[in-house]
Amino acid sequence: MISPAGQDALQRWLETQAALNGVAENTLIAYRSDVGEFLTFLCVHKGGPQGITPLTQVSVQDMRAWMARCRASGMSSRSLARKLSAIKSFYRWFSEHQGFDPTAILSMRAPKFQKKLPRPLSPHAAKEVINTVDVQSSAPWVGARDIAIMTLLYGCGLRISEALGLNNSDAPLPPVLRIVGKGGKERVVPVIDAARDAVDSYLRLSPHLHTPDTALFRGVRGGRLSPRIVARTMEATRHRLGLPASATPHALRHSFATHLLEAGGDLRAIQELLGHASLSTTQNYTAVDTAHLMDVYNRAHPKAKDTG
Repeated sequence: MISPAGQDALQRWLETQAALNGVAENTLIAYRSDVGEFLTFLCVHKGGPQGITPLTQVSVQDMRAWMARCRASGMSSRSLARKLSAIKSFYRWFSEHQGFDPTAILSMRAPKFQKKLPRPLSPHAAKEVINTVDVQSSAPWVGARDIAIMTLLYGCGLRISEALGLNNSDAPLPPVLRIVGKGGKERVVPVIDAARDAVDSYLRLSPHLHTPDTALFRGVRGGRLSPRIVARTMEATRHRLGLPASATPHALRHSFATHLLEAGGDLRAIQELLGHASLSTTQNYTAVDTAHLMDVYNRAHPKAKDTG
């Protein structure tokens, strides 16, 4: 029910987000869904397809009606806040191009919700995952592959998509990898010896032909390995070790960051290693006990040493 003019505006905004801001494909899909649903709501709410002019005349009452509709559908505060953020982003761009005041939309406050802090594994549990992930493997090369992947996640802090996006041209792994992460942001990641050795072991056992332009990590049938397979492998390992449901592949990346900080690593440096645009994201990403931080401070800070 979105008018052609509304669809065109949405498409041009998405293209701008991709071209100028480097927004990832998955984020663009979410944006299209969230803003598209809002524009559809306006059509229903106002009784028909909305051309450009009506879309520039959204009132506070319209926004409240939309939020009430979302609430009535059982939408969580987190999801509602995400959708509102996308709508505001669209209307900032839209208002600049159409020359209207978007205050009614931009002034809406997102519902408060408690952010779920990541739960890293303990150093012992992380090592146990790597040491036992190959137990349930269907073939030795599959076990070696799974060890290599988990070692990259925990030892280098890679996202699953980044590890599975590696090609054979990246092997043997160099001392540092140039990783293109979310939003096309490039970062340099040091490669620990354990990760390099694990990948070498996997490649020696792999039955597949590994040419430079093919995927480094392959499934049983030879295609690029799916994140779902990695998740299922981690789930089986988690059950075997008696770890909580929070022990996911992504938790290994959280653990990488937290354990570095626990060892006295610099938060800014860890931010760069993870590829976070905001330091606050890195702070939320790590889960370090306050008492441990104070211990690091007392041992490392010159003033603390002077008064000790």
